[in-house]
Amino acid sequence: MAYRTLNPFTEQLVEDYPEHTDDAVEAALAKADGLFHSDWSKGDIQPRLAVLKSLSGLLTENRDDLARTMAEEMGKPLAQGQGEIDLCAGIAAYYAEKAADFLKPEKIDSELGEAWVEFHPIGVLLAVEPWNFPIYQLIRVVAPAIAVGNPVLYKHAGIVPRCAARFAELVREAGAPEGFVANLYISSDKVAELIGDDRIQGVALTGSEGAGAKVSARASEMLKKSTLELGGSDVFVVLDDADIEKAVAAGVEGRLSNAGQVCTGSKRFIVQKSVSDAFITGFVEGMKKAVMGDPLDEATDLGPLSSEDALKTLTKQVDEAIQHGAKALTGGKPADLTGFFYEPTVLTDVARDNPAFYQEFFGPVAQVFVVEDDDAVVALANDSHFGLGGSIFSGDTDRARKLASRIETGMVFINTTTTSMPELPFGGVKRSGFGRELGDVGIKEFVNRKLVLVSAD
Repeated sequence: MAYRTLNPFTEQLVEDYPEHTDDAVEAALAKADGLFHSDWSKGDIQPRLAVLKSLSGLLTENRDDLARTMAEEMGKPLAQGQGEIDLCAGIAAYYAEKAADFLKPEKIDSELGEAWVEFHPIGVLLAVEPWNFPIYQLIRVVAPAIAVGNPVLYKHAGIVPRCAARFAELVREAGAPEGFVANLYISSDKVAELIGDDRIQGVALTGSEGAGAKVSARASEMLKKSTLELGGSDVFVVLDDADIEKAVAAGVEGRLSNAGQVCTGSKRFIVQKSVSDAFITGFVEGMKKAVMGDPLDEATDLGPLSSEDALKTLTKQVDEAIQHGAKALTGGKPADLTGFFYEPTVLTDVARDNPAFYQEFFGPVAQVFVVEDDDAVVALANDSHFGLGGSIFSGDTDRARKLASRIETGMVFINTTTTSMPELPFGGVKRSGFGRELGDVGIKEFVNRKLVLVSAD
């Protein structure tokens, strides 16, 4: 596959990157496996936690440079890129502070004697990551892996090669042994080959359904643990007692952040009838006001989509939705600008037999549905192939809590958009994948939970 930096705002090629040779990949894997069998992986945790603490500081120091690189490679507005790096620094700091406690042995009451579970590294991990959050997607896997002692080889998306290389450099600069975290420019076929290697013991993927199906099938074939964070078509529920002004502002942000290229972005807006006119009017106006432009300009709200292919895919989806009866209240076409821009779009009248009903729109396109009551909210929310996140806006938090428990997703946020923090487990159900990242749950996905028992006899 091609690894290249092509600026989605200027549409100009910046640089091409050659793939790593088979010999280079073998050397990286051998190095990582050797480190797994060393004291650095299996010994005292404190040196590894020191690396995470240092990495947090380095991410903060390089915040602006990394944000600019993201803007140039995949079009993320500068302020959003800076926010991403702040979160990444927080994740590294979180595990530097908390991992030792998370990984302490856990006692088990047993009539057989003294028993406990220890947490040990399992070996080299292979991470396959997407372009939409070029540093955040990496840190979610790498930070807990460093703490546990699992080396990581990662294949990043082809359109963010500079971000990929820079992250590995920062981990090395933070004090990790050379090769403990390695960036590989490789093809999907090479990924499948690596999964088959006995030295790879776990696979983490964030990406599309198609990629997830292939990777998880290959991992299962080789009897290896995998985690998947795939697509989402998250609901944004507005109940009849919600603060409409707050819901409108949150809805616009939730749909337009990162040009709508967020797995947990607000995509299906389910609004109760009595407040639907007020919400839809405000929401459409908010979408219209978004400023499209240079992601390096602080005035820009909405940058370009990541690539020409992304723009073509989104255009085809919206065109097809409208052909099948959907109506565009605003937008509905690519913007008349240089760069891969798509107009902020609001679709209504999306019937269940419209192909758009079950699709994920990875761009600034919202679908709005009007329903009568809470039961209708739940029925529509759960009528989806995905189950990643979702939001509920209501003036009655007890009512919202009950609805949250009935919605089939991995995450629900009340009176705020779906978000991410170091301490919050992240992941979904259905076709949104399986497994969790972040928090105390995420650090234990790729560990050997070893039982030890001392007989009472």
